[in-house]
Amino acid sequence: MVAKGYTQLEGLDFLDTFALVAKLTTLRLLLVVATSQNWVLKQPDVNNAFLHGDLLEEVYMQPPPGLKLPSPQHVCKLQRSLYGLRQVDRQWYAKLSQFLLSNNYILFSANC
Repeated sequence: MVAKGYTQLEGLDFLDTFALVAKLTTLRLLLVVATSQNWVLKQPDVNNAFLHGDLLEEVYMQPPPGLKLPSPQHVCKLQRSLYGLRQVDRQWYAKLSQFLLSNNYILFSANC
């Protein structure tokens, strides 16, 4: 299920967006250190990661086709981030940062 985030209005439906970007020089540095230390590198694929961020704003959406509600005027209130929302990246990063910091990992850019 994907939300129609293109209909969201900044300041009304969401306050901030965020995109975590790794610079090529950072990636190169990580590869050099990993090679010099004989580290084994793995690339995890996190399925459905964006679905676990908590929403700070109230976001409603029309029910998806096939979902029967008691009244045709009813809508769905989202409690978690959903693909397509403008704030999904920010909410996912906030949740990930909170988890990493609570487990004593050091973040270089924890400004969420």
